[in-house]
Amino acid sequence: MNIGIIGAGGWGTALAMVAAQNNHAVTLWARKQETADEINTHHTNTVFLPGVSISETITATTSAEIVSAAEMLVIAIPTQFIRSVVTAYPFSLSGKTIANASKGIERNTLLRVSQILRQTSNVHIEDYVMLTGPSHAEETVRNVPTTVLAASLDEDSASKVQDVFTTPTFRCYRSNDVIGAELGGALKNVIAIAAGIIDGLGTGDNTKAALITRGLAEMARLGAELGANPLTFSGLSGLGDLIVTCDSKHSRNRRVGELLGKGKPLAEILDEMHMVAEGVSTTESAYALARKRNVEMPIVEQVYEILFNNKPAPLAIRDLMTRESKREIS
Repeated sequence: MNIGIIGAGGWGTALAMVAAQNNHAVTLWARKQETADEINTHHTNTVFLPGVSISETITATTSAEIVSAAEMLVIAIPTQFIRSVVTAYPFSLSGKTIANASKGIERNTLLRVSQILRQTSNVHIEDYVMLTGPSHAEETVRNVPTTVLAASLDEDSASKVQDVFTTPTFRCYRSNDVIGAELGGALKNVIAIAAGIIDGLGTGDNTKAALITRGLAEMARLGAELGANPLTFSGLSGLGDLIVTCDSKHSRNRRVGELLGKGKPLAEILDEMHMVAEGVSTTESAYALARKRNVEMPIVEQVYEILFNNKPAPLAIRDLMTRESKREIS
Protein backbone atom coordinates (compact mmCIF):
# COMPACT_ATOMS: atom_id res chain seq x y z
CA MET A 1 0.00 0.00 0.00
CA ASN A 2 1.08 3.59 -0.63
CA ILE A 3 1.12 5.51 2.66
CA GLY A 4 1.35 9.29 2.91
CA ILE A 5 2.26 10.90 6.22
CA ILE A 6 1.52 14.58 6.77
CA GLY A 7 4.19 15.71 9.19
CA ALA A 8 7.89 14.83 9.20
CA GLY A 9 8.47 15.40 12.90
CA GLY A 10 9.54 12.73 15.33
CA TRP A 11 6.29 10.79 15.46
CA GLY A 12 5.52 11.06 11.74
CA THR A 13 9.02 9.77 10.95
CA ALA A 14 8.71 6.95 13.50
CA LEU A 15 5.39 5.82 12.01
CA ALA A 16 6.94 5.93 8.55
CA MET A 17 9.64 3.55 9.77
CA VAL A 18 7.03 1.17 11.24
CA ALA A 19 5.05 1.07 7.99
CA ALA A 20 8.23 0.63 5.94
CA GLN A 21 9.05 -2.51 7.93
CA ASN A 22 5.93 -4.03 6.35
CA ASN A 23 7.18 -3.11 2.87
CA HIS A 24 4.67 -0.30 2.34
CA ALA A 25 5.74 2.61 0.15
CA VAL A 26 5.90 5.61 2.48
CA THR A 27 6.10 9.30 1.60
CA LEU A 28 6.57 11.93 4.31
CA TRP A 29 5.27 15.46 3.80
CA ALA A 30 7.56 18.09 5.30
CA ARG A 31 6.74 21.80 5.47
CA LYS A 32 10.40 22.76 5.15
CA GLN A 33 12.43 21.84 2.08
CA GLU A 34 15.58 21.34 4.17
CA THR A 35 13.84 18.63 6.19
CA ALA A 36 12.78 16.78 3.04
CA ASP A 37 16.26 17.14 1.56
CA GLU A 38 17.94 15.75 4.67
CA ILE A 39 15.63 12.72 4.77
CA ASN A 40 16.11 12.00 1.05
CA THR A 41 19.84 12.63 0.93
CA HIS A 42 21.19 11.59 4.32
CA HIS A 43 18.31 9.41 5.60
CA THR A 44 18.30 11.26 8.90
CA ASN A 45 16.04 13.73 10.71
CA THR A 46 18.46 15.29 13.16
CA VAL A 47 16.14 17.97 14.56
CA PHE A 48 13.52 15.49 15.75
CA LEU A 49 15.29 12.12 15.92
CA PRO A 50 19.03 12.70 16.32
CA GLY A 51 21.19 9.65 15.80
CA VAL A 52 18.49 7.67 14.00
CA SER A 53 19.03 6.15 10.57
CA ILE A 54 15.88 6.29 8.41
CA SER A 55 15.10 3.54 5.93
CA GLU A 56 16.16 4.42 2.39
CA THR A 57 12.77 3.23 1.15
CA ILE A 58 11.12 6.26 2.82
CA THR A 59 10.97 9.41 0.73
CA ALA A 60 10.08 12.96 1.71
CA THR A 61 8.46 15.81 -0.21
CA THR A 62 7.02 19.27 0.28
CA SER A 63 4.33 18.55 -2.33
CA ALA A 64 0.84 18.10 -0.91
CA GLU A 65 -0.30 16.65 -4.23
CA ILE A 66 2.29 13.86 -4.15
CA VAL A 67 1.40 12.84 -0.60
CA SER A 68 -2.34 13.06 -1.35
CA ALA A 69 -1.96 10.43 -4.08
CA ALA A 70 -1.44 7.77 -1.38
CA GLU A 71 -4.16 5.25 -0.53
CA MET A 72 -3.91 6.00 3.19
CA LEU A 73 -2.99 9.30 4.79
CA VAL A 74 -1.63 9.72 8.30
CA ILE A 75 -1.96 13.05 10.14
CA ALA A 76 1.08 13.62 12.37
CA ILE A 77 1.23 17.35 13.02
CA PRO A 78 0.26 19.19 16.22
CA THR A 79 -3.50 19.49 16.62
CA GLN A 80 -3.50 23.28 16.79
CA PHE A 81 -1.92 23.43 13.30
CA ILE A 82 -4.13 20.87 11.54
CA ARG A 83 -6.81 23.34 10.42
CA SER A 84 -4.32 25.81 8.98
CA VAL A 85 -2.21 23.15 7.24
CA VAL A 86 -5.06 21.27 5.54
CA THR A 87 -6.62 24.53 4.35
CA ALA A 88 -3.38 26.25 3.27
CA TYR A 89 -1.99 23.29 1.30
CA PRO A 90 -3.86 21.34 -1.42
CA PHE A 91 -4.25 18.05 0.43
CA SER A 92 -6.96 15.71 -0.82
CA LEU A 93 -8.31 13.89 2.24
CA SER A 94 -11.83 12.93 1.25
CA GLY A 95 -12.62 9.38 0.14
CA LYS A 96 -9.59 7.59 1.60
CA THR A 97 -8.57 6.12 4.93
CA ILE A 98 -7.30 8.82 7.28
CA ALA A 99 -5.29 7.77 10.33
CA ASN A 100 -4.84 10.55 12.85
CA ALA A 101 -1.83 10.34 15.16
CA SER A 102 -2.22 13.83 16.66
CA LYS A 103 -3.49 14.22 20.23
CA GLY A 104 -5.31 17.34 21.26
CA ILE A 105 -8.46 19.46 21.35
CA GLU A 106 -8.58 22.56 19.17
CA ARG A 107 -8.57 25.86 21.03
CA ASN A 108 -11.63 28.11 20.71
CA THR A 109 -13.72 25.60 18.72
CA LEU A 110 -13.16 22.79 21.31
CA LEU A 111 -13.28 20.29 18.45
CA ARG A 112 -11.58 16.89 18.35
CA VAL A 113 -9.46 16.08 15.29
CA SER A 114 -12.18 13.96 13.65
CA GLN A 115 -14.50 16.97 13.86
CA ILE A 116 -11.86 19.37 12.50
CA LEU A 117 -11.24 17.12 9.48
CA ARG A 118 -14.96 16.69 8.83
CA GLN A 119 -15.40 20.47 8.90
CA THR A 120 -12.36 21.40 6.80
CA SER A 121 -11.83 18.46 4.45
CA ASN A 122 -15.10 16.51 4.29
CA VAL A 123 -13.52 13.45 5.92
CA HIS A 124 -16.33 11.01 6.71
CA ILE A 125 -16.23 9.46 10.16
CA GLU A 126 -16.25 5.95 8.63
CA ASP A 127 -12.92 6.74 6.91
CA TYR A 128 -11.35 8.14 10.07
CA VAL A 129 -9.11 6.17 12.44
CA MET A 130 -7.58 7.49 15.66
CA LEU A 131 -4.10 5.98 16.09
CA THR A 132 -3.05 6.49 19.69
CA GLY A 133 -1.54 4.88 22.77
CA PRO A 134 1.61 4.79 24.92
CA SER A 135 4.27 5.30 22.28
CA HIS A 136 7.25 7.63 22.22
CA ALA A 137 8.97 8.09 18.87
CA GLU A 138 12.41 7.81 20.47
CA GLU A 139 11.66 4.23 21.56
CA THR A 140 9.55 3.19 18.56
CA VAL A 141 12.45 3.82 16.16
CA ARG A 142 14.64 1.54 18.31
CA ASN A 143 12.07 -1.26 17.98
CA VAL A 144 11.22 -1.20 21.68
CA PRO A 145 8.07 -3.37 22.10
CA THR A 146 5.13 -0.97 21.87
CA THR A 147 1.33 -1.27 21.77
CA VAL A 148 -1.12 1.24 20.29
CA LEU A 149 -4.81 1.50 19.44
CA ALA A 150 -6.59 2.06 16.12
CA ALA A 151 -10.10 3.36 16.87
CA SER A 152 -12.74 3.77 14.16
CA LEU A 153 -16.49 3.43 13.76
CA ASP A 154 -15.74 1.34 10.68
CA GLU A 155 -14.18 -2.07 11.37
CA ASP A 156 -12.57 -2.26 7.92
CA SER A 157 -10.87 1.13 8.34
CA ALA A 158 -9.54 0.15 11.76
CA SER A 159 -8.30 -3.18 10.36
CA LYS A 160 -6.47 -1.45 7.49
CA VAL A 161 -4.57 0.78 9.88
CA GLN A 162 -3.95 -2.15 12.21
CA ASP A 163 -2.40 -4.17 9.37
CA VAL A 164 -0.15 -1.30 8.23
CA PHE A 165 1.15 -0.58 11.71
CA THR A 166 1.62 -4.05 13.17
CA THR A 167 5.12 -5.50 13.32
CA PRO A 168 6.88 -7.92 15.70
CA THR A 169 7.72 -4.93 17.94
CA PHE A 170 4.74 -2.65 17.30
CA ARG A 171 1.38 -4.22 18.17
CA CYS A 172 -1.83 -2.46 17.18
CA TYR A 173 -5.24 -3.21 18.74
CA ARG A 174 -8.69 -2.16 17.41
CA SER A 175 -11.57 -0.26 19.00
CA ASN A 176 -14.79 1.43 17.87
CA ASP A 177 -14.68 4.19 20.51
CA VAL A 178 -13.34 7.13 18.52
CA ILE A 179 -14.43 9.73 21.08
CA GLY A 180 -12.77 7.90 23.96
CA ALA A 181 -9.55 7.34 22.01
CA GLU A 182 -9.35 10.99 20.97
CA LEU A 183 -10.07 12.33 24.44
CA GLY A 184 -7.70 9.90 26.16
CA GLY A 185 -4.82 10.92 23.91
CA ALA A 186 -5.54 14.61 24.43
CA LEU A 187 -6.36 14.81 28.14
CA LYS A 188 -3.44 12.69 29.36
CA ASN A 189 -1.13 15.50 28.24
CA VAL A 190 -2.77 17.86 30.73
CA ILE A 191 -2.25 15.37 33.55
CA ALA A 192 1.35 14.87 32.38
CA ILE A 193 2.05 18.56 32.90
CA ALA A 194 0.77 18.16 36.46
CA ALA A 195 3.01 15.11 36.90
CA GLY A 196 5.99 17.14 35.77
CA ILE A 197 5.13 19.87 38.25
CA ILE A 198 5.19 17.24 41.00
CA ASP A 199 8.60 16.08 39.78
CA GLY A 200 9.87 19.63 39.69
CA LEU A 201 8.71 20.26 43.24
CA GLY A 202 10.18 16.93 44.39
CA THR A 203 6.89 16.06 46.08
CA GLY A 204 7.13 12.25 45.85
CA ASP A 205 5.65 8.99 44.60
CA ASN A 206 2.51 9.14 46.75
CA THR A 207 1.51 12.40 45.13
CA LYS A 208 2.14 11.20 41.58
CA ALA A 209 0.14 8.00 42.17
CA ALA A 210 -2.75 10.09 43.46
CA LEU A 211 -2.48 12.42 40.48
CA ILE A 212 -2.53 9.63 37.88
CA THR A 213 -5.47 7.88 39.53
CA ARG A 214 -7.61 10.96 40.03
CA GLY A 215 -6.55 12.37 36.66
CA LEU A 216 -7.83 9.20 35.03
CA ALA A 217 -11.14 9.67 36.83
CA GLU A 218 -11.45 13.18 35.38
CA MET A 219 -10.65 11.94 31.88
CA ALA A 220 -13.32 9.24 32.10
CA ARG A 221 -15.85 11.70 33.57
CA LEU A 222 -15.53 14.11 30.65
CA GLY A 223 -15.44 11.21 28.20
CA ALA A 224 -18.71 9.79 29.50
CA GLU A 225 -20.34 13.22 29.20
CA LEU A 226 -19.25 13.46 25.55
CA GLY A 227 -20.38 9.96 24.60
CA ALA A 228 -17.26 7.84 25.13
CA ASN A 229 -17.18 4.41 26.73
CA PRO A 230 -15.67 4.95 30.22
CA LEU A 231 -13.90 1.58 29.94
CA THR A 232 -11.81 2.96 27.08
CA PHE A 233 -9.93 5.08 29.62
CA SER A 234 -8.75 1.90 31.36
CA GLY A 235 -7.01 0.83 28.15
CA LEU A 236 -4.12 1.89 25.95
CA SER A 237 -5.48 5.31 24.99
CA GLY A 238 -6.26 6.16 28.61
CA LEU A 239 -4.33 4.53 31.43
CA GLY A 240 -1.55 3.24 29.17
CA ASP A 241 -0.82 6.60 27.59
CA LEU A 242 -1.26 8.35 30.93
CA ILE A 243 1.37 6.21 32.64
CA VAL A 244 4.01 6.62 29.95
CA THR A 245 3.45 10.35 29.53
CA CYS A 246 3.48 11.11 33.26
CA ASP A 247 6.68 9.20 33.96
CA SER A 248 8.87 9.29 30.85
CA LYS A 249 12.02 11.28 30.19
CA HIS A 250 10.79 11.54 26.58
CA SER A 251 7.53 13.31 27.52
CA ARG A 252 7.57 16.95 26.45
CA ASN A 253 4.48 17.71 28.51
CA ARG A 254 5.98 16.21 31.67
CA ARG A 255 9.13 18.22 30.99
CA VAL A 256 7.15 21.45 30.70
CA GLY A 257 5.58 20.71 34.08
CA GLU A 258 8.92 19.83 35.66
CA LEU A 259 10.44 23.15 34.63
CA LEU A 260 7.35 24.97 35.89
CA GLY A 261 7.70 23.17 39.22
CA LYS A 262 11.29 24.39 39.40
CA GLY A 263 10.13 27.97 38.93
CA LYS A 264 10.82 28.61 35.25
CA PRO A 265 8.27 30.84 33.45
CA LEU A 266 6.04 29.13 30.88
CA ALA A 267 6.90 31.54 28.07
CA GLU A 268 10.60 30.87 28.53
CA ILE A 269 10.05 27.10 28.59
CA LEU A 270 8.06 27.13 25.34
CA ASP A 271 10.54 29.45 23.61
CA GLU A 272 13.35 26.96 24.25
CA MET A 273 11.47 23.93 22.89
CA HIS A 274 11.77 22.96 19.22
CA MET A 275 8.86 20.52 19.52
CA VAL A 276 5.29 21.25 20.53
CA ALA A 277 3.95 20.29 23.96
CA GLU A 278 0.29 19.66 23.09
CA GLY A 279 -0.78 19.68 26.72
CA VAL A 280 -0.46 23.45 27.13
CA SER A 281 -3.10 24.30 24.52
CA THR A 282 -5.17 21.25 25.44
CA THR A 283 -5.32 22.46 29.05
CA GLU A 284 -7.01 25.62 27.81
CA SER A 285 -9.45 23.62 25.67
CA ALA A 286 -10.19 21.00 28.34
CA TYR A 287 -10.83 23.69 30.94
CA ALA A 288 -13.29 25.46 28.64
CA LEU A 289 -14.95 22.19 27.61
CA ALA A 290 -15.40 21.07 31.22
CA ARG A 291 -17.00 24.37 32.14
CA LYS A 292 -19.23 24.29 29.07
CA ARG A 293 -20.48 20.77 29.87
CA ASN A 294 -20.54 21.33 33.64
CA VAL A 295 -18.08 18.47 34.30
CA GLU A 296 -16.01 18.54 37.49
CA MET A 297 -12.29 18.43 36.60
CA PRO A 298 -10.37 19.94 39.54
CA ILE A 299 -6.90 18.82 38.40
CA VAL A 300 -7.43 20.30 34.94
CA GLU A 301 -8.68 23.47 36.60
CA GLN A 302 -5.57 23.79 38.77
CA VAL A 303 -3.21 23.12 35.85
CA TYR A 304 -5.04 25.84 33.94
CA GLU A 305 -4.59 28.25 36.87
CA ILE A 306 -0.86 27.47 37.05
CA LEU A 307 -0.30 27.86 33.29
CA PHE A 308 -2.45 30.87 32.53
CA ASN A 309 -2.99 32.70 35.82
CA ASN A 310 0.45 32.16 37.40
CA LYS A 311 -0.95 30.35 40.43
CA PRO A 312 1.84 28.93 42.61
CA ALA A 313 1.97 25.14 42.26
CA PRO A 314 2.13 24.45 46.04
CA LEU A 315 -1.06 26.48 46.48
CA ALA A 316 -2.74 24.50 43.68
CA ILE A 317 -1.82 21.24 45.42
CA ARG A 318 -3.12 22.53 48.73
CA ASP A 319 -6.42 23.55 47.14
CA LEU A 320 -6.81 20.09 45.62
CA MET A 321 -6.04 18.35 48.90
CA THR A 322 -8.43 20.46 50.98
CA ARG A 323 -11.50 20.11 48.76
CA GLU A 324 -14.69 18.77 50.34
CA SER A 325 -14.44 15.07 51.23
CA LYS A 326 -16.42 12.67 49.02
CA ARG A 327 -16.77 9.07 47.87
CA GLU A 328 -14.13 7.79 45.46
CA ILE A 329 -16.62 6.13 43.12
CA SER A 330 -20.21 7.25 42.97
